[in-house]
Amino acid sequence: MTRKRGALAALALSAFLGLVSGAPAQQPAPADRWRPFTATWSLQGERQFLETEGGRSAAIVHVTGILTLTSGEGLGAGLYSEVIGFDDGGELLVGRVFFQDSRKDRIYATIKAEPIGNGRKAAGTITGGTGRFAGLAGEFSFAWQYVVDAGSGEVSLRSVNVKGRTRRAAR
Repeated sequence: MTRKRGALAALALSAFLGLVSGAPAQQPAPADRWRPFTATWSLQGERQFLETEGGRSAAIVHVTGILTLTSGEGLGAGLYSEVIGFDDGGELLVGRVFFQDSRKDRIYATIKAEPIGNGRKAAGTITGGTGRFAGLAGEFSFAWQYVVDAGSGEVSLRSVNVKGRTRRAAR
């Protein structure tokens, strides 16, 4: 009996060691390795308008919402976001955004876009972060699927095709 137990123990140990050695180690991505992601992004908040020449209005935009990742790794499933921007009423919207996880670690980014409207395109550059996002760099792009303006300055925005990539900056 002891021989059988010894053989079974040796077999179990070798199987365990085989599983352990065959399992990929969870290592951080190398600094130069891009990690792609896709997401949806829903925001709501307000715009304050200032009339300009030619009947156009410039606006200050302040919106908050959730970036929900649909594919990719390393960022988390959902990130709270806050955006403040300036829409010149003509051809440019520029702004700053932060994304925050449940531990309050943040990703910072800049945004350049066409003025807010259905189907309008935007691009962002990830400029850094805090906590687990420290040293993060990247880029993302999207187009607004819809923009709902309640007429009183309240606005709701949604994009379903956010595409981007991140990587750790070389140290």
